Amino acid sequence: MAEQQQQQQQRRKKNPRTREKEAEWQERVVQIRRVTKVVKGGKNLSFRAIVIVGNEKGQVGVGVGKAADVIGAVRKGVADGKKHIIEVPLTKSNSIPHPVNGIGGGAKVMMRPAAPGTGVIAGGAVRTVLELAGVQNILAKQLGSNNPLNNARAAVNALDSLRTLADVAQERDVPIENLYV
Repeated sequence: MAEQQQQQQQRRKKNPRTREKEAEWQERVVQIRRVTKVVKGGKNLSFRAIVIVGNEKGQVGVGVGKAADVIGAVRKGVADGKKHIIEVPLTKSNSIPHPVNGIGGGAKVMMRPAAPGTGVIAGGAVRTVLELAGVQNILAKQLGSNNPLNNARAAVNALDSLRTLADVAQERDVPIENLYV
């Protein structure tokens, strides 16, 4: 009987590993907007939050949450961001392996690797995405729209299309040494 109670208590307590995983994620709110929906009785007010979630170790995601209150919208945005996590291949200098472009809606983002010590040269939502992905040396430029959601999605699209030499070698079934001969 006593053993069963101990087992139940252990189940109730959160596993320390999951607590560590939750602690390493960072969330940043990029935008909170009050949005309205016209209904029969007037207007329904709600809040839309754009949240970027990352662990600064090569994983990042963009989430959107909408709720009647700001806190609920942010909570939903964080959950949505964690569902849409992508892996970013980082080089030894915490940059990206090659230049890349990304598209999200009407927004285009251009990214180029940079030398160590350059820092994150980017603006708006793209900067937040790159910082939470763990990129420390990069040049980025937003082209087209300056909508934060579309720019964040374009940045994630660009980072998702990055490939390392090992990936390319594996796709071509060639050893890495023979790639550029």
